[in-house]
Order: sequence, then C-alpha cells, then structure tokens
Amino acid sequence: MWQYPNIDPVALDLGFFKIHWYGLMYLLAFGLGWWYGVWRARSREAWNAEKVGDLLFYIAMGVILGGRIGYILFYDLAYYIEHPLTVFQVWHGGMSFHGGLIGVSLAMWLYARKVKLSLFQVADFVAPLVPIGLFTGRIGNFINGELWGKVTDSPLGMAVYDPTLQEVVHKYPTQLLEAFLEGIVLFVLLAFYSNKPRPSGSVAGLFLVGYGVFRFIVEFYRLPDVQLGYLAWGWLTMGQVLSLPMVVIGIGLMVWSYQKTAKGAASLN
Repeated sequence: MWQYPNIDPVALDLGFFKIHWYGLMYLLAFGLGWWYGVWRARSREAWNAEKVGDLLFYIAMGVILGGRIGYILFYDLAYYIEHPLTVFQVWHGGMSFHGGLIGVSLAMWLYARKVKLSLFQVADFVAPLVPIGLFTGRIGNFINGELWGKVTDSPLGMAVYDPTLQEVVHKYPTQLLEAFLEGIVLFVLLAFYSNKPRPSGSVAGLFLVGYGVFRFIVEFYRLPDVQLGYLAWGWLTMGQVLSLPMVVIGIGLMVWSYQKTAKGAASLN
C-alpha cells in the first residue's frame, strides 16, 4: 500500500492572495492544449495558430462556466441555493465534466459559426486536445485530496485520512485512475486515430465513446457524491447515468459519419 503525500493545495501563499494548484492545473491544460493545437494546425488547411488561440478562448469559457454550472445543477443544487456565494469558490473543486462538455459544445458551435466551419470540423479538431485537460484536472483533484474511491484491501489502495471515519483508511486513488484512462489512454487513442483523414464527426464520436466507457468503469471504484449516493441497485451513480448517453451518441455519430462518407463515395462511382 502507498501513502497519500498530503500535498498543500495552495501552491503559493502571498498573504493577501493565494495561488492554488487546482487553478494552475487549468492553466497548464490550456497551455499544453494550445501548443498541441498549434502543432495539429500545421497539417490542416482550415486551421492556423491564430484560429487555435481564438478557439481556446471559447473553450476556456465553456469549460469554466459549463463545468461549474453543470456541477451545481447535476450534483448539489440544494447546497448552492442555500450558500450562493460558494458558487464562485472554484478553487475548492466542484467542476462537472459533463457540464463542461455541454459548455464546450456550445462554445464550439458559436466559434464554428464565427469562422464559417462546420461544427464537426471544430469538434474533430478539439477532441484530441480534451484529454490533456482531463489529465491535469484529475491531478488537481488528487492534490486537493478529493474524489477518492472506495475503501479497499487491494494493493492499489492508498493510505489516506478519512475525516468522517477519523482514521487512516486505504482507498482507491480514482483520481489517478481517471488521469490515466481519460487522460493518457484516451489521448493516445485519439491522437493515433486522428493522425489520418477520417469521416467528419468520427473523431468527436470516438471521444464520446472513449470517455463514456472509461468514466463508466471508474465509477465502480469511485465513491458517489455524499449528497447523491447511489441512484439505483446499490451501484448506479450520477456519473454513469451522464456517461451512458455519451457512449450511445458517440457510437451513433461514428456510424452516421462512416455511412455518409460511404454514400458519398458510392455516388461518385
């Protein structure tokens, strides 16, 4: 078993101002995302460094606003109605990926209209960049000591102090598992798949399937939010409920994109 290092969530304390690791992880995500986006733009006629910079501004707004609003609506609306000022305390965590996805989707649609590209052109370009943010975000969760998994006797369990039980217990470090699956594995999968020309919408579809499947699996090891608990059968979580539509939509999008391409090729013969 390994020990949680109890990292101070504050990276720099200036007295009048504190810089949190969680916020720095977001900055790192956007920085790396911009770099990778510019690199990808070199081999794509519709893109350049200026467009990537503008797109990431839209994406940043979608992530922050959508992620926060999504968490409030999906996970803890009653609490935030009772404590409205805590809505702005994002450095304590409380961001929903599924809410962020909705925000990013809206941001991509607005950006696509602005630059006169199709939504799928933008979504296919953005999809391989997203796992970078998922990776850094989950590392931020780990530093904050939040989103732990279930108590376990497995060698994968990490010794961590549980304030509810008031003792040290061993829990699955599901933040690191998500960083690996949703960050590293999904990034490699999308980077490899998008390295060659693919039907429009298929890269975005693969992202939806990949994330949905990985998140659904991780939820079996991760503890549900206290205020929600399990929704049904003693194992179904809100994360799984929100991930299932992603898998269905992603599969449908990939099938549709390949069928559309095949019909287009057949009409030319």
